[in-house]
Amino acid sequence: MKIELRTKVGQEMRQVFAGFNLELFEQLTPPLTKVKVLRFDGCKKGDIVSLELRIMWLIRQEWTSEVTASEESEQLIYFVDEGEGAKLPFFLSKWRHEHRIECDEAGAGAYIVDKIEYRAPFGLNFLLWPVLWLQFAYRRPVYRRVFAANA
Repeated sequence: MKIELRTKVGQEMRQVFAGFNLELFEQLTPPLTKVKVLRFDGCKKGDIVSLELRIMWLIRQEWTSEVTASEESEQLIYFVDEGEGAKLPFFLSKWRHEHRIECDEAGAGAYIVDKIEYRAPFGLNFLLWPVLWLQFAYRRPVYRRVFAANA
């Protein structure tokens, strides 16, 4: 399954990328989701991000992703985090999240694009889609606030 969300922000591409850090990551977690960051290396190829999710206050699941690709050009900065199998919570069997920061046409801001591909076991793909879409839609106003033109 795939999800893609595109958000226009007021800062230029390199400023936005410089703000992709642990502080931003913690702001992107919706309030009803309990996440503990176990490890956050960054956004470059080879970096690891490891989380502990609390589901319904009873179940703890570890989620570990590795940044498998990262690249910068004049028009685009992107990195990809991926996880598979035992590194993911029980409701996912595969995860790929491409974070893209693109220059806008006028050069006055940038676009943050979240491209998610996932697979869930037991035929849960369609049930999980709205939950994941909402989790990532929550990020849009956070991105706009953090990366406002005069922030």
